[in-house]
Amino acid sequence: MGEVVATIKLMPESPDVDLEQIKKDVEAAIPEGTELHKIEEEPIAFGLVALNVMVIVDDGEGGTEAAEANFAKINDVSNVEVTDVRRLM
Repeated sequence: MGEVVATIKLMPESPDVDLEQIKKDVEAAIPEGTELHKIEEEPIAFGLVALNVMVIVDDGEGGTEAAEANFAKINDVSNVEVTDVRRLM
């Protein structure tokens, strides 16, 4: 079984949200068996900035589900969406 890198987009509830706090919460919410690769900021519109969280997980069934569930519980995050999954060679 190999590994994949998945990009999970976290959309904050408003432009006024403290992104640095969300980044800390993401680091604390990484489930066992998942490795945080990096977090990038993506400007959306009108001051709203999404976070693209890249994680490395096994390519088995349900690989990103635990991370998605944990990220959805973070305060001030309104939406969690897997936007990209690529196999690591």
